[in-house]
Amino acid sequence: MATALRPTDTLTRDALAVLQPGFTGTTAPDWLLRRLDEGLASVALFGRNVHGPEQLAALTGQLRGARDELLVAIDEEGGDVTRLEVRGGSSFPGNLALGAVDDTALTRDVARELGRRLADCGVNFNWAPCADVNSDPANPVIGVRSFGADPALVARHTAAYVEGMQSAGVAACAKHFPGHGDTAVDSHHDLPRVTADLTTLRERELVPFRAAVAAGTRAVMTAHLLLPALDPERPATLSPAALHGLLRAPVAAGGLGFDGLIVSDGIEMRAISATYGIERGTVLALAAGADAICVGGGLSDEATVDRLRDALVRAVREGQLPEERLADAAARVRALAHWTRVAGAGEGAAPAPGIGLAAARRAVRLTSVTPHRPLTVPAYVASFTPRANIAVGDETPWGVAAELARLLPGTGSTTYTAADAAAGPAALVDALLTAAGDRPIVAVVRDLHRHPWMADTLHALLTARPHTAVIEMGVPQAPPQGAPHIATHGAARICAQAATEALTGRGAWAEGADT
Repeated sequence: MATALRPTDTLTRDALAVLQPGFTGTTAPDWLLRRLDEGLASVALFGRNVHGPEQLAALTGQLRGARDELLVAIDEEGGDVTRLEVRGGSSFPGNLALGAVDDTALTRDVARELGRRLADCGVNFNWAPCADVNSDPANPVIGVRSFGADPALVARHTAAYVEGMQSAGVAACAKHFPGHGDTAVDSHHDLPRVTADLTTLRERELVPFRAAVAAGTRAVMTAHLLLPALDPERPATLSPAALHGLLRAPVAAGGLGFDGLIVSDGIEMRAISATYGIERGTVLALAAGADAICVGGGLSDEATVDRLRDALVRAVREGQLPEERLADAAARVRALAHWTRVAGAGEGAAPAPGIGLAAARRAVRLTSVTPHRPLTVPAYVASFTPRANIAVGDETPWGVAAELARLLPGTGSTTYTAADAAAGPAALVDALLTAAGDRPIVAVVRDLHRHPWMADTLHALLTARPHTAVIEMGVPQAPPQGAPHIATHGAARICAQAATEALTGRGAWAEGADT
């Protein structure tokens, strides 16, 4: 007969310590506070938990009332992926915009200000930055979340981001190891396969992670992807070859020599849950070398936490997971929680409230086959909207319609999706032209190169209205089209503001700044 679990057991406390669960609501539920008292050492926050800075600070204060040294984690990349500003859009451009500017001092300053805002709200662990090299333009989940397609560029900005974030007392987490950029599959839905050989892996994917380790990143997040050249059977999150044999191994032995916290990507993502199940996936991840298990993007209740806790305890008792490995993982979690408390005890970073807009302005690229004349009259904005990936979410608004309507009252807008294009681009464009009337048209696209329906519709629109302005708010992979064409390198709210300034000749564009 199985021995009943006692919350005060060291083994049970260690099992709780390695979990990073989410929850629902904007205040901490009673079950979560109880688990913190029983050994839970991390809590994961998502957009559903955040309504504003004051509420978030109250929530983190409530959590620390139950456990003082606590990792409060969040997925705040800035740009398209924001939790602090999930309902309004981020005040910071994302990685691709920073990579387009290619000023590491700017990247460091943006990350420091973002870290300062997190720290002010009581958040001390950020699952960022993305250190992925976006080498596959068809990548559906990384894209603008990457600094770019060049390993050296991604490496120097990853290091700068880590330094900036941690200078604010917030632990950074380079992700998604060993690199999610060369995939055309979203691991939220399925298991991606990266066919690169080990030489390519070392010369491309691993370059930014080496830079992150050298910069002192306190954590690395694993990727749920299969890399047969490294391990033909298990995805990186569950692979001893990836975690022990590569990430942890000494540099002299060909590894990265990382000695900080290894945290999994969301264990409930289908790349793991659909193949291994979350209980077995959790055990295998710990055995492979992970120290913390992120869970809660989709699963966020007491029963899930208890299932994973019990699975770990059972695995130790049945000899599937060495007790020393679990104890080491728990110790690493607690050590990082202690580091954040010490690092955040000094003077905070000086506020830099304008840094996000300054960066977004510098990332804008305007191309026009004819001299650009600023838009000065009400327009009609047609937003061609692809399906949002899960990392970004569909709560966060994007596009320029709201900002342009603020600058030019009378501006109208409509959102179009692939379903609207089902009858063909001609029918959609006819409806669009009727709605626009005599107003100039602004077409807003996102990753035009990845969506044939969008490209076909835009082509038909430009044939009918050659002077349509085009704003690309994703990866500007397709050739520039439109009069003018504006690339923002991201869809954050602040990128929309910078784009409308360029379109209307206001802000930095009115001042003749070199953008």
